[in-house]
Amino acid sequence: MTSVYMYAVSYDLGFAPNPFGGICSLACCKPAIRSGAKDGDWIVGLTGTKLRPALRCIFAMQVTRSVTFDEYWASEEFETRKSRRNGSAKKQVGDNIYHRDELDAPWVQEDSVHSLEDGSQCPLNTAHDTRVNRVLLSERFVYFGASALAVPAHILASMNYAKNPRDMRKYALAEAKCLIDWLEPQIVAHRNIPLDDPINFDATSKRFSATRQRMV
Repeated sequence: MTSVYMYAVSYDLGFAPNPFGGICSLACCKPAIRSGAKDGDWIVGLTGTKLRPALRCIFAMQVTRSVTFDEYWASEEFETRKSRRNGSAKKQVGDNIYHRDELDAPWVQEDSVHSLEDGSQCPLNTAHDTRVNRVLLSERFVYFGASALAVPAHILASMNYAKNPRDMRKYALAEAKCLIDWLEPQIVAHRNIPLDDPINFDATSKRFSATRQRMV
């Protein structure tokens, strides 16, 4: 049975999700979604309390495949998705950041958005991200970024999502059909091409502060 996952995006840097290069990936954050979503399921990210105004659609992706972190790291297909903190804005938000020297070895976290302020590994983010060893990939997505569209009120009301968005809600496809029907023409017209830069694209050089528990 197809499911639809909808959640409020805290930071839209182009990191989680990463919509560049014709693929939309969810490699970090949202372990519950990365654990549960199957091929064919939908993931929809909205603005929330941290990205005003709320209830605008930042992206929608239909999962078409998934890989492990080690597979993601080792594949030439995803080489360009590795983080390069001295590179362009797109390179700085690369989400291909986790790998191991061998199966039971500790995770290595490359210098990235989820590293500490000095570029060293962040144990908190490493533990949170690698709790689920799975990267979701989509070759059928639409990404609005800073041009995020307001979701019609009647759609949100029909899904009982009309008030402040919660962190994550899971729906059966029948319950979210009106949302997917609204998104489908956008996907057909703008498939796999970001329509705008991420909302927080001017902050791609930021990292995670363990003391402040936020991006700085």
